[in-house]
Amino acid sequence: MKIGNREFGGRTYIMGILNITPDSFCDGGKYNALDSALKHTEEMIKDGADIIDIGGESTRPGYTPVSAEEEMERIVPVIEKISSEFDIPLSVDTYKAAVAREALNSGADMLNDIWGFSDNKMAELAAEYNTPCCLMHNRKEPIYGDFIADVIWELRQSIDRAVSAGLDRDKIIIDPGVGFGKTYEQNLEVMRRLDELKVLDCPILLGASGKSVIGITLDLPVSQRLSGTLATSVIAVLKGAEFIRVHNVRENKRAVLMAEKILGRW
Repeated sequence: MKIGNREFGGRTYIMGILNITPDSFCDGGKYNALDSALKHTEEMIKDGADIIDIGGESTRPGYTPVSAEEEMERIVPVIEKISSEFDIPLSVDTYKAAVAREALNSGADMLNDIWGFSDNKMAELAAEYNTPCCLMHNRKEPIYGDFIADVIWELRQSIDRAVSAGLDRDKIIIDPGVGFGKTYEQNLEVMRRLDELKVLDCPILLGASGKSVIGITLDLPVSQRLSGTLATSVIAVLKGAEFIRVHNVRENKRAVLMAEKILGRW
């Protein structure tokens, strides 16, 4: 898979998180200023990030939605500046088509939609730009029949929406949506059974960094969940995920490289 000017395949890659928000659960308010966002981006690149994922609206539990205009005001200057100063693929974390279009026009290389293109305008936009995208599984209530079968079926629906709009299937990444529309037990199960998503024949991204499933398991606040996150990242490698989305790039990169070395990938 090509994202921006880079080819991805054959190993597990690190997507570093850059939240341009005042209220994200892990790092809200830290990188709102352009200078601090650029500095953090530079640090993540030095630490081994392969992609930077930029978000302008917190999607933590109980988040307050912001308008498309405010979201664009937060992220577009950052995307423009990073794309002009650094040679790294940029992903934009949004489910709003208007925001996504501005982000792509400003230098973003990929769309990351937590609602899996439930808005057909997002699918049409991705097809128009033929841009890589990550489609996450999500739902409003964690009520399932056969949990993993339902997750797979709903991800397949997201893939079908993208392909029906005209997007090449080889541009699609899937995300099981840890922390979204799932109970604590379901979050553990979807990570335990992550490799079952391979039936969809798309690269898999895992985003569990610092989430409540780690906090509940280890009885730890957000600031102390790195060790638990590292465990989820190693599980992602073992289960064959191609991407992990994390806050602490350096530590996760080292954990991934060690796991890959044990598996004989390099």
